Amino acid sequence: MPTPTAHNKPSDTTAAVDRFMAELDHPSKDAIEALRELIVGTSDAVREGIKWNAPSYRTDEYFATTNLRAKNGIGLILHLGAKVRNETVAIDDPAHLLTWHASDRASLSFGGIDDLRARASDVRAIVVQWLRHV
Repeated sequence: MPTPTAHNKPSDTTAAVDRFMAELDHPSKDAIEALRELIVGTSDAVREGIKWNAPSYRTDEYFATTNLRAKNGIGLILHLGAKVRNETVAIDDPAHLLTWHASDRASLSFGGIDDLRARASDVRAIVVQWLRHV
């Protein structure tokens, strides 16, 4: 397990995400806000901040980053922090929402707020499982 990172920069706060969202001009802003609420609500240990110029989520390490560049809607990249770790993440994904990019990195895509709401329970279950690896 890597050494926890001190997250004491101004960008590592909910206030930073609030400021970012206030200035964000994105067609799926409502879905981004709903995704924030969903992820932060999965555990009392989850915090948010701005990482890689997007709302991101962490416990001791950042583990998820909102993909604002999706062609339609939004995406969520699940990872194990900025440094590569030789770890294989195993997630039960009966709805087949995950697209795997490596053994420790996957993504989810949503067409918009309705798509996210329809998949919310599956997304929550995936994030809860992912947190076990962070």
